[in-house]
Amino acid sequence: MEFVCKQESELLPIAQEILKQYNPQKIFIFQGEMGAGKTTLIKNICIVLQSIDEASSPTFSLVNEYRTNDGKNLYHFDFYRIANEVEALDMGIEEYFCSNNYCFIEWAEKIHNLLPSNYVRVVIESENENRIIKTENV
Repeated sequence: MEFVCKQESELLPIAQEILKQYNPQKIFIFQGEMGAGKTTLIKNICIVLQSIDEASSPTFSLVNEYRTNDGKNLYHFDFYRIANEVEALDMGIEEYFCSNNYCFIEWAEKIHNLLPSNYVRVVIESENENRIIKTENV
């Protein structure tokens, strides 16, 4: 799937469509340059999933946990600052992936060998003032 996003207000319906198209997939990786809008899209996905917590970048904590209205957990990872995959293993990344909760991962290329065999890739590219959002099931 491909979306052209001209303004931030268009992200909520894009988030709804992504979740609808890839249901019941729970693992999503987000790729794009720094400042491409990965965290902003994840915030909108969390809104669609009825998070009672406001999503924010977990750059320094590696993972943020959000709760939904129905008591489920959403996990938001940012692996930009890790030195190697051992750090992700030490934090229990495999348990998160097996939890059957949504996992949203920024900078997943840092843990490439630890990713599950099936996930949704979301690539965000800047084109002039627009964001091009491409998704695929891997």
